[in-house]
Amino acid sequence: MSRKLYHGTAWYPELWDESVILHDIAKMREAGINVVRIGEFAWSTMEPTEGAIDVSLFAKVMTRLHAEGIDTVMCTPTATPPIWLTHQHPERLHVDDRGVVMGHGSRQHICTNNKEFRQRAALITEAIASELGRMPGLIGWQLDNEFKAHVAACHCQNCLSLWQEWLKQRYGTIEALNEAWGAAIWSQQYERFEQVPHPGPTPFLHSTSMQTAHRQFSMASIAEFADEQAAIIRRFSDAPVTHNSSVAFHVDNERLFERLDFASFDTYASAENYPAYLINCDLFRNYKPGRGYWLMETSPSNSGSIQGASVPHPQGYVAAEAAAAYALGADAFCYWHWRQHRSGCEQPHGSVLSAWGKPTIGWTNALEVEEARRVLEPLLLGSQPAVAETALVYSDRAKAFMATEPLKGMNYRGLMTGFYGRLLAMGIHRDVVPENVELEGRKLLLTPFLPYVSETFIGRAMAFAERGGVWIIGPFTGGRTEEHTIQTDAALGKLEQLAGVEAVFSYPLDGSGAIGEAFGMKAPLGMWGTVFETHGASSVGTLVDGLTPGLSFLTEHRVGDGLIVMLGAMPMGEEGDAMLRAMLDHYASCAGVTLRTDATSGTLVAPRVESDGRELWVIVNMDGRGGTVTIPDGTVDALTGEPVAAGSLAVERYAYRVVRLREEE
Repeated sequence: MSRKLYHGTAWYPELWDESVILHDIAKMREAGINVVRIGEFAWSTMEPTEGAIDVSLFAKVMTRLHAEGIDTVMCTPTATPPIWLTHQHPERLHVDDRGVVMGHGSRQHICTNNKEFRQRAALITEAIASELGRMPGLIGWQLDNEFKAHVAACHCQNCLSLWQEWLKQRYGTIEALNEAWGAAIWSQQYERFEQVPHPGPTPFLHSTSMQTAHRQFSMASIAEFADEQAAIIRRFSDAPVTHNSSVAFHVDNERLFERLDFASFDTYASAENYPAYLINCDLFRNYKPGRGYWLMETSPSNSGSIQGASVPHPQGYVAAEAAAAYALGADAFCYWHWRQHRSGCEQPHGSVLSAWGKPTIGWTNALEVEEARRVLEPLLLGSQPAVAETALVYSDRAKAFMATEPLKGMNYRGLMTGFYGRLLAMGIHRDVVPENVELEGRKLLLTPFLPYVSETFIGRAMAFAERGGVWIIGPFTGGRTEEHTIQTDAALGKLEQLAGVEAVFSYPLDGSGAIGEAFGMKAPLGMWGTVFETHGASSVGTLVDGLTPGLSFLTEHRVGDGLIVMLGAMPMGEEGDAMLRAMLDHYASCAGVTLRTDATSGTLVAPRVESDGRELWVIVNMDGRGGTVTIPDGTVDALTGEPVAAGSLAVERYAYRVVRLREEE
């Protein structure tokens, strides 16, 4: 990829005639679009009958785009298998957890583990890559589309055999599986692997061990499919390979991107829920450290399908999204989609052009994004996002655990976004990181809602704390084994000894009247909680009411030069939010976190480091209310070179500013 910031869109030339294609390309140039994603749903166009593969339309389109200075990301179309692959072949179709076989239509209706599908997917991928892989203007590949967005694990007979084989590889013997799962409960032992079912319909519930393992099997299988496609493409093309994923899908993104070249994601978060947008930027930046991520899909106005449409983004918000994404490390900001579909199920979805070729309300947004890209590009290409001193661990494996055991509606993604939103509102620059993150250079480590904590991670986190870091554990962290069973040596296993505490009770706090006191304030405690006696640790937060008064829910323990902090229960409501912010503020100070600002809530500060070591702040108002941030002495406007007075700098509604801080003397 060349050194530029990309402003892109998804486009479906296979749906339109020659005159529309030429019109669309001309309008793309007018809007400043410099990259287009094509081909993701076009299998039936490329291969209308089995074996008759022809990708010449896409070669022609790519040639025309390149002639107009527009690059291409080519997709494999495997999310939409054609009718000839599925008709009269129910064994190839996806089966949900109720045993319902998906019919042909929509997308993701096939079992991605089906042998015949994999063979045909490999053939179409090879044909596309061999024909188009070295064409001018091709800068990247996208595999499939939104793996496991509409479906989760498949429960077909083929997947059953693969699931049983996966279990055999994992456990070796059926006796080891029975022991690991604690299968003697309710007489659930198995005599051989061939007896282990999918976790489908039962009179009550399957065991946690089976359900979570099945989710992990499915996530591993789809990552292997991605690996297969990527390997085929690399035989014919040097362009980097990605997939457009999401925190909402049934995948393990850390594993998925492990063998891909760069990370990309989709998000359709509303303007009111801008933290749910920004958490993606701070997370996907860290799946492939040192490589810019792509925002592969977001709406230029509103999301929608024939079942309804969202409220369109306020004027100016899309440009703020783009400025924030670029500032936080994105190489590309792309829309779904360019021209409104005239048919299908997503006709109401926002676009840049209407089905009849006229600008929509998204057109002005696209022009504003292009202006931001053009202005920001020189500064951002000469700098990199600053590595955050604060790391919030996000785990799709933890999401799988909590999907199995949601405990009265504990939604992992929502809980993590809430934790993230507090850091964001407090002006603490943060990286959202996968479990295998390196902790060098970090000062504050947060691991909330991580039911299972591996020995490997514990070792890295302990070394981090002993070097002077502060590790905040919990809530709902460490109470489950790798097999999704309850710890038997202690409620939180090894973590208790390391943290200098003993868990006395672990129980649901909602409705129990539990009140905690910490940092001079009181708040209700809720969700599933663990309360402690201290054995070397100091109590920071104590229950003052409820079933277990006098016990601790928040402790700290000195280890080496740092601290381990145990948060056993979740403070709730407005009082709880204030308590959590006080906790984060206190331990950020204890850890010596300096990458933070006093920007008003709703205004983002993205610190970046230029090649000569100077620091840039990209300041973006995200809430539409405008905001301020305190600027130190010696700051200049990086866009104009004019001095900026020390003190409060105002940023208008959905506007952005870029300032360069004075070098340290």
